[in-house]
Formats: sequence, structure tokens, C-alpha cells
Amino acid sequence: MIKALAALAQPVRLQVFRALIAVGKPGLTPGTIAEHVDVAPATLSFHLKELTHAGLITQERDGRSLIYRAAFDVMNGVLGYLTENCCQGEACLDGAVASCKC
Repeated sequence: MIKALAALAQPVRLQVFRALIAVGKPGLTPGTIAEHVDVAPATLSFHLKELTHAGLITQERDGRSLIYRAAFDVMNGVLGYLTENCCQGEACLDGAVASCKC
């Protein structure tokens, strides 16, 4: 949980994660991600590694390409944790709103 929140606290990683959330299950290649967030490939590689290490994204090889996808189950777990614990035990949101149906 802490690794996920720490990873998302960095602006470029948050942009990368949001791009992967927006595209959904098809995922994105590193080149496409770099275009979306306007960051150098070496820098992007570092951020992708951190997001992967935090469990927020997955990596899959498709032929010669790497495809990165958001880990929606982990994201929903983080959202659920925050919803349950952010308001001193009081519900902050309707339970139906607390998870992503992406």
C-alpha cells in the first residue's frame, strides 16, 4: 500500500498511471507512453520500473514490444483502503463509487 501511494506521489509516474488507466486493457508501449507524458525514454524506463515494483502496472512482452497495463485490482485495493481509512472510520463515499469498473 505504501509503495503504491509513494509511487503515485511523483508527478510523472502519476501521469503515466493515468494514461494507462485511460487506455484500459489494451495497454501502451513505452514509446506511446513517452509521447503521452513527454519524457525521455531513459527517464520513462525508471518510472515504469517504479510503478511495476509498486504493483500498480504490469508488463507483458508481445513479440518484440513491451506492453504496460494498469493493475486495476491493485488500484481498486488502494482506493478501497483509502475509502475505509481516510475519514476516521466513517464512510467517505458510497461503496458503489469506491471501485473502478475499467
